[in-house]
Amino acid sequence: MATSRVSRMPKGKSKSPILEPVPKAAAPRHIAWRAVPIEDLNPLLQRHFVVGQDIMLARVLLKKGCIVPEHSHRNEQVTYILEGALKFWIDGKQIVVNAGEVLIIPPHMPHKAEALVDTVDLDVFHPPREDWINKTDQYLRGGKS
Repeated sequence: MATSRVSRMPKGKSKSPILEPVPKAAAPRHIAWRAVPIEDLNPLLQRHFVVGQDIMLARVLLKKGCIVPEHSHRNEQVTYILEGALKFWIDGKQIVVNAGEVLIIPPHMPHKAEALVDTVDLDVFHPPREDWINKTDQYLRGGKS
């Protein structure tokens, strides 16, 4: 059965609604983390990520003392700490996020982080981070492109 949605014509045009086909849903994908290459960004920071249609999931590996310099992005970010702890400087506060805890970072909010111990975190971004996909995130690469 075809699915449709109703949309209205601009004012001054026909008053009857027109039907537009709803785009076919993307196919599901099953991905093992071990199959996703790990990217070395600097001696203390690694990551790998998968990208969906409108969302990105990243597994980030930080060694104790790793600093993620202050930055901001248009993406909403949800950070879930699997192991370890990160100290964030955000919105004029210092927040320590420990294993089993979540931090939600609104779009465009400057933030910085430091790994207090070896840490594994999952970061979810909406929309996906174009600078990560295109490898133009020099703030994580110590100036390398």
